[in-house]
Amino acid sequence: MNETKEHTESFGFREVGAGEKARLVRGVFTSVAARYDLMNDLMSAGIHRAWKSTLLTRVNPQPGERLIDVAGGTGDIAAGFLKRADRRASRGRPAATAIVCDINEEMLRAGAARHGHASHTDRLARLCGDAERLPLKDKSADVYTIAFGIRNVTDIAAALGEAHRVLKLGGRFYCLEFSHPVTQGLQSVYDAYSFNVIPRLGEWVAKDRGSYQYLVESIRRFPTQDAFAAMIARAGFARVKYENLTAGIAAIHSGWRL
Repeated sequence: MNETKEHTESFGFREVGAGEKARLVRGVFTSVAARYDLMNDLMSAGIHRAWKSTLLTRVNPQPGERLIDVAGGTGDIAAGFLKRADRRASRGRPAATAIVCDINEEMLRAGAARHGHASHTDRLARLCGDAERLPLKDKSADVYTIAFGIRNVTDIAAALGEAHRVLKLGGRFYCLEFSHPVTQGLQSVYDAYSFNVIPRLGEWVAKDRGSYQYLVESIRRFPTQDAFAAMIARAGFARVKYENLTAGIAAIHSGWRL
């Protein structure tokens, strides 16, 4: 008698049932939501802010554009998008709008509390949804961003397909994600820091060592820059390219829906 083996996905260095990964990832971010932004500052010594600023520079927000920021968490990318678009506002041009979509309601609530009194909140919507099945119409966005979220998705190809579906013709895709340092020496130093320091920070600050152990492991399991670029191209995007940040510790991947 033949037995059908259950399909598995990586959850850090563990293999879990494909249906279980989304639940486990949701649990990670429910646990760390309240201290998520603080931990990002501590883990990266604030460098993540420079990476996100570079991402927004590449996006080049314009008045009248609609952004969908997937796995958007507390909404700092969306807020930055609206602020930059507003700087270019002129009489007669519509204002930019943004949707933060995240599978975790705790992250969305943390973002609403953080940005609740910002001047642009009437143009920033928060939506609980799965990157693999976005509750959005076809061709409904000018820009799609996902920052430090794609590696947590169970089916990356499905998420990329959804990104392609919701973008208008001429729409732009941008993904900021931890990646692979360009030299073995830097990789060794980065590994030593990541595996020895970050989980301890998670234990001390967020009271959750296990979640940050997973986050470190998930970075190591993510495809190389070239391999991920190939996945984006297979999803139907054109002009796919990537830009290494901090010698490849992070990278911005981009493409166009044409």
